[in-house]
Amino acid sequence: MVKAIRVYELGGPEVLKWEDIEIGDPKEGEIRVKNKAIGVNFIDIYYRTGVYKVPEIPYTPGVEAVGVVTAIGPGVNDLKVGDMVYHSGSVMGTYTEEQIVLADKAMPLPPIDPLVVASVMVKGLTAYFLVKSWFKVEEGHTVLIHAAAGGVGSLLCQWANKLGATVIGTVSTKEKALQAKEDGCHHVIMYKEEDFVTRVNEITSGQGVEVVFDSVGKDTFEGSLACLKHRGYMISYGQSSGTPDPVPLSALATKSLFLARPSLRTSGISRDERREATKEVLTNVASGAFRVRVNHTYPLSQAAQAHADMAGRKTSGSIVLIPDGV
Repeated sequence: MVKAIRVYELGGPEVLKWEDIEIGDPKEGEIRVKNKAIGVNFIDIYYRTGVYKVPEIPYTPGVEAVGVVTAIGPGVNDLKVGDMVYHSGSVMGTYTEEQIVLADKAMPLPPIDPLVVASVMVKGLTAYFLVKSWFKVEEGHTVLIHAAAGGVGSLLCQWANKLGATVIGTVSTKEKALQAKEDGCHHVIMYKEEDFVTRVNEITSGQGVEVVFDSVGKDTFEGSLACLKHRGYMISYGQSSGTPDPVPLSALATKSLFLARPSLRTSGISRDERREATKEVLTNVASGAFRVRVNHTYPLSQAAQAHADMAGRKTSGSIVLIPDGV
């Protein structure tokens, strides 16, 4: 028996239950992994609250973790007991001390801190495809990034800056504003103290931005559209404040705008594309080119508190759960 977080009904953080589960031995093409660090992502909250549909109930949340291989099933030849691996994929279940994982969803790691890898991979892959595929940020672009001090936002600011863009970020506190500056924001907007549409208009001399990366959703959606220049791109990749209201096509016609809602889960990313993206994320992290902020760690048993703090915008950077006893 091992300890895990289980969900028996959709709802608030209180539905995350800490209990014993049985996981068994790995079968054909599987490995058993003892998790050392578990990434927390907003998608975990979307599943828990029903924004995204879960495959079944009850379920164990979590889409990524780093751990040590403790057993190998038949047919697994490229991994061995003792390997440190990062594992992810479309199947949830990482909020647990140990778990069975498909071997082809696990990747051996170079000597990088497990906390860093668990905190950055899904967020790093999201940032990669946002700035290099879903919209190709180029030198001379001006971009607006909401939640600039968040897990994805922090990486987006650094990546867009590295690509030569002028970066505008929105944040809620002075502390987050300092972080956003460190992460490459040329202009930081405190959205609780000033109207971000007005400030973007001032910063861009009325021209607007080429692209908005918006993970906030309902509270920022209409304002984000207003910040775009003609033929600008609105990239909505999250909805931490709620689902945006429906948008009539005529609202886009005023500036011939483009609107996209991409996702790692549904973008049809090939295995080769994902492997290349993963390699680039790890290379940038290992070399120190990107600053990874593991600002918050919680015991796995306190996952409910981690969710509450994340949803309440009390966190910045990344959150990692640590299994008890690690």
